[in-house]
Amino acid sequence: MSNQGYEGELRSEREYVAELYARLDAERARVRGEYRTALRDHGGTAVERDVEVRALAREAKRLEVADNGLCFGRLDGVSGERSYIGRIGIFDEDDDYEPLLLDWRAPAARPFYTATGANPENMRRRRQFHTRGREITDFTDEVLGRPGGDAQGDAALLAAVNAPRGEGMRDIVATIQAEQDEIIRLDHPGVLVIEGGPGTGKTVVALHRVAYLLYTQRERMERHGVLVVGPNPAFLNHIGRVLPSLGESDVVFMTTGDLVPGLHVTAEDPPEAARIKGSLKILDVLAAAIADRQRLPEHPLPIELQDVTVRIDAETAEWAREEARDSGLPHNEARAVFTEIVTYVLTERAISRIGRGWLTRDDKEAWEQLREDLIGELAENEAFTAALDELWPVLTPETLLAPLYSSPERLRAAGADQALFRAEGDAWTVSDVPLLDELVDMLGRDKAADQDAERERRREAEYAEGVMEILQVERHDLMDDEDHLLAQDLVDAEELADRFVERDTRDLAERAAADRDWTYRHVVVDEAQELSEMDWRVLMRRCPNRSFTVVGDLAQRRSAAGARSWGAMLEPYVPGRWVYRSLTVNYRTPAEIMTVAGAVLAEFAPEVEPPESVRACGVRPWSRLVTEDELTAAIEEFEREEADREGTSAVIGPPDVPGAVPASETKGLEYDAVLVVEPERILADGPRGAAELYVALTRATQRLGVLHRAPLPQALTGLAEVERV
Repeated sequence: MSNQGYEGELRSEREYVAELYARLDAERARVRGEYRTALRDHGGTAVERDVEVRALAREAKRLEVADNGLCFGRLDGVSGERSYIGRIGIFDEDDDYEPLLLDWRAPAARPFYTATGANPENMRRRRQFHTRGREITDFTDEVLGRPGGDAQGDAALLAAVNAPRGEGMRDIVATIQAEQDEIIRLDHPGVLVIEGGPGTGKTVVALHRVAYLLYTQRERMERHGVLVVGPNPAFLNHIGRVLPSLGESDVVFMTTGDLVPGLHVTAEDPPEAARIKGSLKILDVLAAAIADRQRLPEHPLPIELQDVTVRIDAETAEWAREEARDSGLPHNEARAVFTEIVTYVLTERAISRIGRGWLTRDDKEAWEQLREDLIGELAENEAFTAALDELWPVLTPETLLAPLYSSPERLRAAGADQALFRAEGDAWTVSDVPLLDELVDMLGRDKAADQDAERERRREAEYAEGVMEILQVERHDLMDDEDHLLAQDLVDAEELADRFVERDTRDLAERAAADRDWTYRHVVVDEAQELSEMDWRVLMRRCPNRSFTVVGDLAQRRSAAGARSWGAMLEPYVPGRWVYRSLTVNYRTPAEIMTVAGAVLAEFAPEVEPPESVRACGVRPWSRLVTEDELTAAIEEFEREEADREGTSAVIGPPDVPGAVPASETKGLEYDAVLVVEPERILADGPRGAAELYVALTRATQRLGVLHRAPLPQALTGLAEVERV
């Protein structure tokens, strides 16, 4: 294309995109106006207004994010038709809703990502825009279906992967590759496993798959939302802007330490304790620990009533315990059965003693009346309540698990390994979270607490009824206005009571995160190789329809309780309903760095092929031998030099290294430059350490340096040794 032709095309594209932005601004103004009107409670019931407000809020968010690269490409068909591709769809209302801009998720937009020279899919050209703000600064064309044509399809991709990193992960809507697009649009109702080495884009592909599912299955998914589970808070913060940038906000982000509402757990167990807690065998330990709290009295427990003293002996408690266990109810709910049997025995004994000489079973009415009186007396008797609490206590997950861990005797009684012992008051660990969640179902609800809540609701209704009585006005007291509208004509007492309860104005993500029983329509699990069997039980409860996108890399597993094969972990839950896809191209790590990381991978996982880097950066990774006294100064020197460069950097090393973050906290993250400190100490932690070193070495997109005090591990001898940074 001549320079004059190029300038004309560029001017034309700028005008078209400017018109798209004008329509976007107009639509945004309309939605904002309707949103403000809805907030003023214009028309409809409260529920209708809430639905309308939330729908408008979602639409406003969708339009708001479109500013960032509204239109990023164009497709030209072989028959002369032309389509523009962008973040959202824009239609011409004056021309039978003809598409002016195709949403990237629309079926018609797919050739933008999948058409090739060999398979053009009836397209002759793909044009990719380069933008700054709202203005197109440049474009590149790829001629399709013509061998040897002026294909420049990699230009946008290479520009994106070479660009300096910001504070968070960016979306890839403009540069989705064909192998990624196939996974994003995969129509599979069960579990999809996406495996790929470092830098293959598996996380961002999974997030774009969520955006695609929300686009194609909006009605089914939006009422329950999507859960995204990541390895640590830093990772969730890193990826947190991707889905909002694609216009999707009904998403809950959590770590496995957040899965029980009210808990935010980050502490980790030693490997052996984590392995034990993560195994399904721990279920037997939990069941035995519950059974151990269902006690028999060593000596009869006296209960003094008004006319007689009765005793709960071991025989009575054993019968009640058997009946309660045989009921199949969870522990707290089975307490009612236990209480019923004990109450029956005690009242029978009391009646026999009180009625001796004057009351027989033939006098059924008197017998039952006395029984009712005694039942009421027992219910108010503090000694009886204390006895029940001793023999069959109401338990919470916390009040069962904490005493179990801190008591060698209770651990032995439950058949648990003493490796689980820890001091009383120690913080919960991430391996405890699935156990606490499991115990919610094993223990069951506290029926008494539920009854208290119901009684409180009834009291509110009674109070409201009293208010209504005060408002009652005899119609003849209203002079001659027989049509005067009274309060009771508008609302009844129960409706008024409901109005005393604060309306839940939280959005879907907030409500879902706070509700242990909330179920999601889809779950994304990142770094899934780290999840234990018990972690998977929690997640399967959260998604009964078993719709998952699972992302991981078995070669990066560091957890002793994590997955060693996807089939072994998933087949028990979704037999025959999971599929596997792999990503093999590394878009993040340059070839020079991947060569070093690949040598480490070959030593601890020789059967795994490292991903192939799509580019080289021209900068060889280096290493530097330092003394203990030189270490801090060398780290500071690296930080000063990187501060003068555009982009991000990180120091990764053992916890006691000044300014360093552990490799485990950088999973899924990326930086322009990385300094790995004392790799020999990281590697010393066996297979777990080797996986962490592999993670540390593959975080850099441009520059990698290594500081070591001991001789370098054999796998790292290919680094260029330097005297100073």
